[in-house]
Amino acid sequence: QVQLVESGGGLVQPGGSLRLSCAASESSATIYTMGWYRQAPGKQRELVATITRGGSINYADSVKGRFTISRDNAKNTVYLQMNSLQPEDAAAYYCVANVGARNYWGQGTQVTVSS
Repeated sequence: QVQLVESGGGLVQPGGSLRLSCAASESSATIYTMGWYRQAPGKQRELVATITRGGSINYADSVKGRFTISRDNAKNTVYLQMNSLQPEDAAAYYCVANVGARNYWGQGTQVTVSS
């Protein structure tokens, strides 16, 4: 029902920055929470950050102070600004949106951190 289109992944050097975007087909008025998860090779998918329609934010401890999540309700889009990227941040990043009791997932966008 809800389609999520992610963009912004790519290759960066350690210490570099990327900005991920996730655009939803559904109006932001119907999406309570949007956020980002990531999954590195050989590891489980883990929470990165979430933001509610009203602007309440939650970050994983590993990204606090380096990543910033934001949401543009007029554009039905959530962003993840990633600064001071480390090799440990390399993963497939997945956008998620909550509508009522259902969660919807994007296809993922790859973030590679390498020198």
